[in-house]
Amino acid sequence: MRFAAHVLRGQAQVTFLPSAAAGAVFCVALFAAGWQYGLYGLAGTAVGTATARLLGADGDRVSTGLEGFNACLTALCFAVFLGAGHLSTAALALAGCVVVTVVTAAAVNLLAVWELPSLTLPYCLLASVTTIAAPGFERVWHHGGALAAPTRAATGPTALQLDDVARGFFAGFAQIFFMPQWYVGVILLVGLFVASRRAGAVACLGSAVGIGSGWALGAPAAQIADGTMGYNSVLVALALCGVFLPARGATLAYATVGAATATAVGSAMSALLAPSGGHPFTWPFVLTTLAFLAAAKSFARLRTTAPAPSVKTAPEPVATPAVSGNSPAPQAP
Repeated sequence: MRFAAHVLRGQAQVTFLPSAAAGAVFCVALFAAGWQYGLYGLAGTAVGTATARLLGADGDRVSTGLEGFNACLTALCFAVFLGAGHLSTAALALAGCVVVTVVTAAAVNLLAVWELPSLTLPYCLLASVTTIAAPGFERVWHHGGALAAPTRAATGPTALQLDDVARGFFAGFAQIFFMPQWYVGVILLVGLFVASRRAGAVACLGSAVGIGSGWALGAPAAQIADGTMGYNSVLVALALCGVFLPARGATLAYATVGAATATAVGSAMSALLAPSGGHPFTWPFVLTTLAFLAAAKSFARLRTTAPAPSVKTAPEPVATPAVSGNSPAPQAP
């Protein structure tokens, strides 16, 4: 039962929530998207958590789910991009969840030098390497041609309809887990509010900022409606207001700026990685959050007065039952 709670917290830690209840709701959301995705997400989190335990990882990190969320995202990434129904994908996902646990330890130790969290950096590294390399292996790649493509200017209408905004708002939560369905986002948002009303409100702000900044910059309405403009903004807002920085007016404004910045960084990462067949994943969230957290050390009004993280190596997602998936504050890829 204890291990099951650790696994569910690992799923919730994708959004900085050390909450087994939120993890259970997230699990329901993934199964609503498709039973394969629910299974990959749950099994991936379990493998990552078990690997960390077997290797003797810090007990607090394991119990609060910090050793599971990168594995959850890694398994889902493989299922979505390599095809969930292939045996090779399942085997690769299993191996990937073990490897990402090792990469997580390396990232935590390296970033601890600057007192910065590893966030979803381990998963981003492994996912980028895998998706770029996969077309070179016939037993792994089942989609024909490679995904590499030249960067192209955005096309399509930019005028937003009310249903575009509504779908984009909720799909922004679902896209954190690679799911495009708006109703999956609704369930995930319920999970956020189950764990913390503050985290749920901040996440809503992040999604709204992603939509607003995308529209203001002239993003195609289709990209806003499918949630790809909002998911990084949701994670950035959570990280900068209530998780790694205390939740107050100054940090809320700071998080809003960060969430808008992530929208532009997302487009940049897409253009940068497309020629090699890579994807932005949560790179915009990682890069934006690390930059804003490093800068916050110079701003007295932003410096944390929140409880110190339970993790000794870096201010990673801690376990205050009111925050989100990668850090400590009112609380997850």
